[in-house]
Amino acid sequence: MGKSSRNARRRSAGGERVAENVDGGLAQLIPDRDRPRAWTLLIDGAPQSHVDLDDPAYLSFEYQRRLGHVIDLAAPPGKPVRAVHLGGGALTLARYVAATRPRSTQQVVERDAPLVQLVRRTLPLDPNARIRVRSADAREGLAKVPDGWADLVVADVFSGARTPAHLTSTEFLDEVRRALRPGGVFAANLADGPPLAHLRGQIATAAARFADLALVADPAVLRGKRFGNAVLVASDQPLPVAELTRRAASDPHPGRVEHGRALTDFAGGAVPVTDAAAVASPAPPPSVFT
Repeated sequence: MGKSSRNARRRSAGGERVAENVDGGLAQLIPDRDRPRAWTLLIDGAPQSHVDLDDPAYLSFEYQRRLGHVIDLAAPPGKPVRAVHLGGGALTLARYVAATRPRSTQQVVERDAPLVQLVRRTLPLDPNARIRVRSADAREGLAKVPDGWADLVVADVFSGARTPAHLTSTEFLDEVRRALRPGGVFAANLADGPPLAHLRGQIATAAARFADLALVADPAVLRGKRFGNAVLVASDQPLPVAELTRRAASDPHPGRVEHGRALTDFAGGAVPVTDAAAVASPAPPPSVFT
């Protein structure tokens, strides 16, 4: 679809499918046949987000449920938090925080301004939600967050299904640490496949900047059997590993949590990534989205 077809719409079973060219490629909002006001966002055919406007606490995607567990455990139930979301997509996780932790104050940094406009127009936010969306590069937007402001920073940034290189380094994590309050939590959605060099490098990078780490992923991904997502969690304070493990194990697609010595062993001697050596995460094989 060319740029001349910027606003293309066609009817689809269960609702109206929306397709529009944005900076990141062709964005499509596909109605969920099982949920009357739910949609899946695809960018160039790659699933990015799922949103249920009637139930924003519902998380459909496996990796988003795992990030939801981290959000749930970042503070006592229902307590408002200050959250920074790097990468917006359909604003699924910001909506989740607003639904599960009312009165939370959130900043979303999403580089793709046309995507933000499409999402806000088609899937409007709750007007009572304290969510500010800034169209900027994730690292540049993070730099504008005041020192120690955030209880939680979530990184879920993909460009062409790859995490940009400048969001994988120790210098990036220095900026994350600056924005976090003492004891705040950082969570990142990572994607990798065999031989898992990117994932191991990200563990080493986080270990160079945070005192406690945990990794949540499908066991097949951790064994290097397939390409998939992993959620890396980091803090200067001890993480709620036991409860995170219990929640991940009870998911429809159970996840495994690695922590402590087991996570160190999994990293296998990988070294921290710096800006000078950083590269984007590997591209997923075409079979991932078929």
